Amino acid sequence: MSVAPTEVTRPAGGEAPEAVSEPDVPWVTVVHNDPVNLMSYVTYVFQSYFGYPKEKARKLMMDVHHKGRAVVSSGNREEMERDVQAMHGYGLWATLQQDR
Repeated sequence: MSVAPTEVTRPAGGEAPEAVSEPDVPWVTVVHNDPVNLMSYVTYVFQSYFGYPKEKARKLMMDVHHKGRAVVSSGNREEMERDVQAMHGYGLWATLQQDR
């Protein structure tokens, strides 16, 4: 029994492609300050949607109020898109971005 040699095709240039490995950078949901929503309401939203304890929800709300924004969740892009849409549903101004 004879085995025929197998031909290997390489991309143009003759060199094997190198795998490029980028770190898996998580995405974050950012809630921004607005002149409409009460601080108590923002705290309520963080507690009810994310399940945060009152103190954590209050701290995040204070970051939104004093710093103008706060990162309220992190994860993969699809999860953060869902969180941003939920915040919009509550009437909050939210965006997503890659955490750097």
